[in-house]
Amino acid sequence: MAEFSPTIDYRAQPERYPYRSGEQGVFQVQPYKRELLPHWQFKDEDAARGARDALLERYRSYRAADDFVGMDMARKFLQMGFTRAMRYAKYPGGRKYTDDGTEREPQQWADAEKRRAAVIFRNAWQAVLADPAYERLKEAHQQRRSAGDAPGD
Repeated sequence: MAEFSPTIDYRAQPERYPYRSGEQGVFQVQPYKRELLPHWQFKDEDAARGARDALLERYRSYRAADDFVGMDMARKFLQMGFTRAMRYAKYPGGRKYTDDGTEREPQQWADAEKRRAAVIFRNAWQAVLADPAYERLKEAHQQRRSAGDAPGD
């Protein structure tokens, strides 16, 4: 299975991008990480709305350029906004594990504001997944990769 590399310019070499449905590679895929990370915040509802709006704006610009890797990275940041905000919503201070490594029991809801922030990200993430352009470009990307057009894999 191909891995992500922080040394690859995925805009210049999109065929090297290994699609994963989760958040894998989000901090390694350049130049997109550099473009998207400054917008990613989830400390409260206002921050989540601002982050969602900025990430969706980037998503739309990538979509206009038929840049699937950029679109998918924006999707990953939205998905990660949801998962991180939910962790803080369920676990006081976002700490899922105790100091000795045992998993804490989640609370319903430890932080209601983080839960509202998570919903903002979830709705945007789901809208991206439902975008026909995203699905079309994802399928085309996967077909190119399965045809062997990804050097070094």
